[in-house]
Amino acid sequence: MKNHLGYFLFLLLITSCTPPAPPPADEGATDEQTWWKEGILYQIYPQSFKDSDGDGFGDFRGVLEKLDYVESLGVTMVWMNPFFASPLVDNGYDVADYRAIHPRYGTMADFQAMLDGFHERGIKFVLDVVVNHSSDQHAWFQASRSSRANPYRDYYHWWPAEKGEPPYRFSFFDPEGAWEYDSLSNAYYLHTFAAAQPDLNWENPKVRQEVYDIMKFWAEKGVDGFRMDAFQYASKDTTWPEFPEGHEREVIKWYGMRPQLHDYLKELYREVIAPYGVFAVAEGAGSTFQDAHDLVDADRQELQTAYHFDYVSMAKTPDGYALADFKDVFTRWDSAFAEKGWLAIFLSNHDNSRLVNRYGNPSPAFRIPSTQMLHTFLLSMRGTPYTYYGDEIGMTNIDMPNIEEYVDVAAKGEYRAALAAEEDLDEFMRLLNYRSRENSRTPMQWDTTYQAGFTTGDPWKKVNANHQSINVAAQDQDPASILNHFRAMTKVRRENPVLVYGRYELIQREHPDIYAFTRSWEGDKMLVLLNFSDAPASIELNAMAGFENIVINYYPSLQTDGPRLSLEPYQAVICKIE
Repeated sequence: MKNHLGYFLFLLLITSCTPPAPPPADEGATDEQTWWKEGILYQIYPQSFKDSDGDGFGDFRGVLEKLDYVESLGVTMVWMNPFFASPLVDNGYDVADYRAIHPRYGTMADFQAMLDGFHERGIKFVLDVVVNHSSDQHAWFQASRSSRANPYRDYYHWWPAEKGEPPYRFSFFDPEGAWEYDSLSNAYYLHTFAAAQPDLNWENPKVRQEVYDIMKFWAEKGVDGFRMDAFQYASKDTTWPEFPEGHEREVIKWYGMRPQLHDYLKELYREVIAPYGVFAVAEGAGSTFQDAHDLVDADRQELQTAYHFDYVSMAKTPDGYALADFKDVFTRWDSAFAEKGWLAIFLSNHDNSRLVNRYGNPSPAFRIPSTQMLHTFLLSMRGTPYTYYGDEIGMTNIDMPNIEEYVDVAAKGEYRAALAAEEDLDEFMRLLNYRSRENSRTPMQWDTTYQAGFTTGDPWKKVNANHQSINVAAQDQDPASILNHFRAMTKVRRENPVLVYGRYELIQREHPDIYAFTRSWEGDKMLVLLNFSDAPASIELNAMAGFENIVINYYPSLQTDGPRLSLEPYQAVICKIE
């Protein structure tokens, strides 16, 4: 097999693609107002949130202990990463049984108690559905690999070895490619991610029905929505044509969003989404605006939302990013969906390092205001906002300079690729230490006690030493804290539908430090001003009035001199204007 760059390098390539200009808006096209558009979503990484039994892993009972805390955040939805039975090669994204819960998280009764607890507090629950692939320990795969004649053979993608090596296919986690030889039936199987994650064959209608039945199982338990993991890659061209050399630099174009996928999504809509009244969000939105519209436009009757990755690659190194590029990405995507369709927006999750390290300033002088500024931005934009656990208190990256400390399958795959390519390993580790997924998976920092109050035992991943100063207990009663600013912002968003449905208009695109825009809806108008720099910055807004009606400002004041406004470093202000 050919040697290729690892997961991260190609993630940069696929997420830095620039979609073409948005299509013209349909005159009069409107989408209905609904709860999942108005929602504020909080993502919980379950094994790092709260451990109730001292085994070092977060669990459902731990979440139950913190339900009132989650409610206090003002969020209306929770998405939890996978907790199914799994060998945990990829921390649960390798599912061995979609109807069983891994014992470390608890029992089905514990899950139901947690779900009921969320619902009692008016919080919807979103399940992570991992069905591009399963675990190689799943009963389907074990049967599939047992014999070429087995009825489950076509549940996965196989290439008989007597035909020679299969045409190269890219793998995000395996530098050698996506085909793995299995001697039991003398054939190769496909794995777009790790070798322990064989791809399901969505071209087989039996597989699709299995997936719909799984989703119905959870919908009947009361789950309100589904996140479709890696779903843009689910459909494959099973004629397995040769792809041109270097094609993996446009991985979505060659591997994602095949036309057949839309047929399957319409089938999913008819089978699950419409009958159960749930919603679904796709991880990934294709490589063009039209791809995204084809996924989420209401008249398509497929999915309801998707999130894209265009801004993920901006903060790929500790050297930072250009505010002009940041403005451009969000403005272009908003324009493309101004009249039709709906997107989810996020700045961090379990696949990226921490929010403040990537887009803010983690230094002691600026960690607090820059995190507050980023929350202000996220919660004042159109689209359903996603906040990752720990970001509401400004948790930071953890220092892990040695590869021996890493457990993440993606990091290990990247390291093998770097070794094979004879890269500068010191530089590789410097970048990995900054951007690794390990940074976002450290235990939640509840207080200053042993292991930050996460567990009474030894945690599965070490707790960040800065939990002595960055923790929930320290911020809970502090009105100037990141936590209480986040609570204030969720309240403002819930009480002002203009921040949900309002038209977005960028102001002074060329300003080097300040991101300014307005949101307008049904006679209401709000101005949002965000200083993305570590120095004071000013902006002149001649045609607006009403700056005294300030809704959000975590600095003591807003300095004005006629139409000129001066913002302190990382200051963010929202005001109602006339």
